[in-house]
Amino acid sequence: MPYAHNADLPANLQRILPEHAQDIYREAFNHAFDAHRGDPRQEEAARRIAWAAVKRSYVKTATGWAKRCENAP
Repeated sequence: MPYAHNADLPANLQRILPEHAQDIYREAFNHAFDAHRGDPRQEEAARRIAWAAVKRSYVKTATGWAKRCENAP
């Protein structure tokens, strides 16, 4: 199901991701969810795509998720 606001995201995502990363996740999830309409694995695909979008801008560190440096791969 698409998310209207970051407050609608699962509690674990709200807890571990910074606000901007939540925005990225929510927008990517909603777009992918709509793009995969009719696919029996629609929600799974949307979750994977949303996490991939977050990982393009953020990296998981020992202390949590941090924004990637602009020069980082």
